[in-house]
Amino acid sequence: MEINVSESSESCVLFEGMISFRSVVSAIRNGSSDRKIKAVYFDTDKKQKLSRHLSYIKAMSHELSFPLYFAQADEISALCEGTTHGGIVTVCTERSYAELISPSQLKKNGFYLILDGIEDPYNFAFSVRAAYASGADGLILPPHNWLSSAGNVCRSSAGSSELIEVLTIGERSMDALKKAGYKIVCTDTENAVSLSDADLSRPLAAVIGGERRGISKNILACADETVRIEYGRDFGEALPAASASAVICFEILRRNS
Repeated sequence: MEINVSESSESCVLFEGMISFRSVVSAIRNGSSDRKIKAVYFDTDKKQKLSRHLSYIKAMSHELSFPLYFAQADEISALCEGTTHGGIVTVCTERSYAELISPSQLKKNGFYLILDGIEDPYNFAFSVRAAYASGADGLILPPHNWLSSAGNVCRSSAGSSELIEVLTIGERSMDALKKAGYKIVCTDTENAVSLSDADLSRPLAAVIGGERRGISKNILACADETVRIEYGRDFGEALPAASASAVICFEILRRNS
C-alpha cells in the first residue's frame, strides 16, 4: 500500500520503532499525554518475526481506536528519518504542554530538571533520558525546544520524553517555583560552589544550559545557588549537556535517597 499521512493533519508526528510506540501508549493510558494515535504502519514481511509486537499493537488498536495498516519495507523506510524503526511507524497528533504558572502544578518535595539553550537534539534527548532514569518528577523547558521534533527525541531518549511530565517556561514560572519552596540551582563556573558542597535537598529545580549559549540571564538571576562539576584534571571545556545532566541528576538522587 502507499503510505499517506496527509490525512492525519499537517501537524502529525511520526514515532519510529516499538519502544516509541509503547511509550506513546503508556503516556496516553496514564493520562500524562493528550496525544492521539492516528495510525500505525507495520512491515508486512515482519508479521511472523514480530508476532508478539503485532499482537500488542492489535490489542492497543482496539483499546485506543486507531487503524493498523500493513506496508512494504521500502515504503516505511521512505517515511522515516532513521534506520532503527524496525518496521513499525506510529502516526500521532501533537502533544500539548502546560505553561508553569502556579505552585499547584509542581510536586511537593519534588525534583525538576530545567533544560535551557540546548541546540543539539541528541544532547537534548540524552539529557531527558538521564532525568527520567534518575527519578526526576518532570522537565521544565523553554516553549521552543526539541520536543517540536518529538519523534526523533522519543527514539533517542528511549521513550522517556513521552513518559516524563513536561511544563514550559513563562514569565511566572520562576516565581511559581519560588512560591512552592523550590531551590533553583544552576550549573556555571562563575561564583560557583563544588557540586559536592552544594545543598541538593528537595524540593529542587536544577538548570542545565547548552555548551554554546549557556543558561539565559533571566533564569540565572533567579538562582539560589550556582554549582560547578569538579573535573579530574585541568580542562577548559564544558561537558556536553547530556553528561552534565547525568552527573547532576544522579547526584541529586544519591543525596535524597
